[in-house]
Amino acid sequence: MESYTVQCQEGTGVRISELSRRSGVSIPTIKFYLREGLLHDGVRTAATQAQYDETHAARLALIRALVGAGGLSLAAASRVLHAIDDPPESMHELLGVAAAAAHPAGDRHPGHDRVHELMREWGWPIEAKDCSSHDELAVALGALDDAGFVLPEGTLDLYKDHMEQIAAHELATVPTESAAAAVRHVVLGTVLPEPLLLILRRMAQHQASARRFG
Repeated sequence: MESYTVQCQEGTGVRISELSRRSGVSIPTIKFYLREGLLHDGVRTAATQAQYDETHAARLALIRALVGAGGLSLAAASRVLHAIDDPPESMHELLGVAAAAAHPAGDRHPGHDRVHELMREWGWPIEAKDCSSHDELAVALGALDDAGFVLPEGTLDLYKDHMEQIAAHELATVPTESAAAAVRHVVLGTVLPEPLLLILRRMAQHQASARRFG
């Protein structure tokens, strides 16, 4: 059986069992990542042995974040990792890959064109890579229509204005020291705060209700 070790910063190697213990990733999973190319190969020291350095431990932590807290499928995580290893020309494109992976595309919604019309009114550019989120908005607007609920005039524009402010703040905090750090920040920063936004909205509604009706 092939034996894997990790080259520590102090120069001492640890076996795959120790890497598994430190990273929280099981030994079979680590070997699977190696076979599938999600984790880069180590330096061979013998026919059945290889050494790995801190970059492999960091890669395992990134994979775990993407498929764990980030909720990505292995296929989506693989696409993101490929974009990190061979990044596109601009950071905007790289972050687009990360955002698209966090919200995979589904079937095109009949209200898709309605969303594009809204975006034109708002002056937002329409990019084909973002169309999964366009469909999600179309579904949400369709649900309002199906329920016969009409948003008060100006509400959607108000939502848009506040979301622009939030997005500008979030993007200003994206780390730029490495592609991996930027992608991890965007994937986790897209997925994890969404429940937080919903909860804060409901809490704020409660406070507003108390001020108006309490």
